[in-house]
Amino acid sequence: MTATQPKPTTIQEWLVYIEALHPKAIAMGLDRVQAVASKLSLIPSFPIITVAGTNGKGSTCEMLSRIYSEAGYKVGCYTSPHLIRYNERVRVNHLEVSDQNLCMAFEAVEAARGDIALTYFEMGTLAAMWHFCRANLDVVILEVGLGGRLDAVNIFEPACAIVTTVDLDHMEYLGETREKIGFEKAGVFRANKLAICGDENPPESLLNYAETIGADLKLINRDFRVKKTGKGWQYSDEALVLQLPVLGLAGEFQLANAACAICNVHHLKHIMPVSQANIHAALGAVRLTGRFQQVQSKPQIIVDVAHNPHAATSLAQNLQSTPCAGHTLAVFAMLADKDIEGVVSAVAPCISRWYTADIQAARGAKALDLHKGLARQVDQASVRMFDDVSMALAAACKDAGKNDRIIAFGSFYTVADAINWVSARAD
Repeated sequence: MTATQPKPTTIQEWLVYIEALHPKAIAMGLDRVQAVASKLSLIPSFPIITVAGTNGKGSTCEMLSRIYSEAGYKVGCYTSPHLIRYNERVRVNHLEVSDQNLCMAFEAVEAARGDIALTYFEMGTLAAMWHFCRANLDVVILEVGLGGRLDAVNIFEPACAIVTTVDLDHMEYLGETREKIGFEKAGVFRANKLAICGDENPPESLLNYAETIGADLKLINRDFRVKKTGKGWQYSDEALVLQLPVLGLAGEFQLANAACAICNVHHLKHIMPVSQANIHAALGAVRLTGRFQQVQSKPQIIVDVAHNPHAATSLAQNLQSTPCAGHTLAVFAMLADKDIEGVVSAVAPCISRWYTADIQAARGAKALDLHKGLARQVDQASVRMFDDVSMALAAACKDAGKNDRIIAFGSFYTVADAINWVSARAD
C-alpha cells in the first residue's frame, strides 16, 4: 500500500485492493506466502485437516465440519471460491466470519507482507488462518485452492490430508495427465501422517509419492469401503462398520466423499473423539449450496457448480437418477479456460434444450463460444444464446412446461447469478 493510497476500510474495498496486489491471478509456489506466514507467527495450536482433489473438496469439507461441530468441537473451515459473499470462505461452526473480523485479518496480513506480492488466494488464505489462530478453535479444515503441492494451504502442517478425486482440470498449471495432476495433489501428504484418497483409480504417481515419503495412506476400496443398502448405505474398514442413513447431499458419488470424512474421523479419534450418533446426525443433515440444489419449484430450477467433465458426469448421474415427467432445459455458462466440449459431452444426453449465456467475468466464455462447443454434439436448433445468465433463465422459465425442469450449471459464477436472479424474483 503506497503512502498516497487510502487504506481499505470495508470488505469490498479490501477485496478490490488484494485483487490488484499480484500481476497474476494464480502464481504457484510457497516461498512468498511462507515468508509472510512466518512474519505473522502463524503457529496453529489446533489440528488441521487439508482437503485436495479435482472434485468433491467442498462437499468433504462440509461433511467434516458438520461431524466435528455435531460432536461439540469448535470448527474453523476455509473453502473457495464463494458464491455470493466472500465471507462464505471463512466460517466458524458454519457461521460466516464478520466483515469486521475479515478486515482486521486483511490488515494484519497487509502489515506483515511488506514488499512481498501475494495473490488474491494467498492473501485470503493467510487472513483466514490469522483469524482462526485467534478464535480458540478445536480443529480447522482447509480446502486446497489448486493442486496441492504448491498451493498456499500447503504451508500448514496437517494431522490428516485428503485427496478426494484426481481428474483433468487446471491442466495449464498441474499438467496434462492424471499422473502429473496426481503427483501435484499428493503433495499435501506428509511423512508418518494420515493420508486418505477417495479416488477409486488413484494414479500411480500419488501412490508412489505416499510410499516414498512414508505417509499412512488409506485408500477407498482397499482400506475402507462403501456399499448402498436398502435404507441408506454402509461404511466399513478394518475396525468399524457403520450403517448410515441417506446422505443429505444428492448423488451416489457423494458416498466416497462421506467415506473419506468418516475415515478421517475414525483414525483421528485419539485426538478428537466422535460418536457414531454424531456421524449419523451430521451426514443426514448436511447441505451445500450449489450442489444439485433446488432453488425454485415452479418451474423447478436446480443449480450445480459442475465445471469440468468429471463433475459434469456426476451431474448427469443425478439428472438420470431423478427423472422428470417433461424435458430438462439447461442454462449453461462456463469459464473460457475450461473443457467446454468435455462438459457438454458428459451431460448432453440429459438435456433437451440449451440456453447459453455470457459470464460477466474476465475469464468468462461468451455464449457464442459455448454455442460452438455445442454445435458438434447437439442439434443447433435446440440452442439459444443470451447476454447473461439472468436473461437465459428468464427465457427458460418462459419456455418451460409444467412438467419440465431447468438446470443452471457450468461454474460458480453461473450458480451465483442463478441464485441471485431467483432471490430477486422472490422479493
